[in-house]
Amino acid sequence: MKGLYTILLLVCSNIFMTFAWYGHLKLQQMGTTRNWPLVAVILLSWGIALFEYSCQVPANRLGFIDNGGPFTLVQLKVIQEVVSLMVFTVIATILFQQESFHWNHVAAFACLVAAVYFVFMK
Repeated sequence: MKGLYTILLLVCSNIFMTFAWYGHLKLQQMGTTRNWPLVAVILLSWGIALFEYSCQVPANRLGFIDNGGPFTLVQLKVIQEVVSLMVFTVIATILFQQESFHWNHVAAFACLVAAVYFVFMK
């Protein structure tokens, strides 16, 4: 169960992370933050990132093997990267309509699946 909670928290964390890192670009496209000073955009992103960390830190603590979780540190990192890229791809293709999904993205995801396989291989 801890493994599932860890992954769900990582998904939530990465949703917030994607909006913190790239959401301001969409807001700029929409004209909302076009005239904002950079410091204001940074503060907005930091505010969103607070929620990211509020999910990321518990996910890592819950999932880490030394805390009774099922994952090693390397496994946690690989899971986080895979989740991050999956969440980013979904959000980018929805919010940024000019971004499209191509065959090389599928190939890259296949490589990520292979990475997960190898990191969990005994």
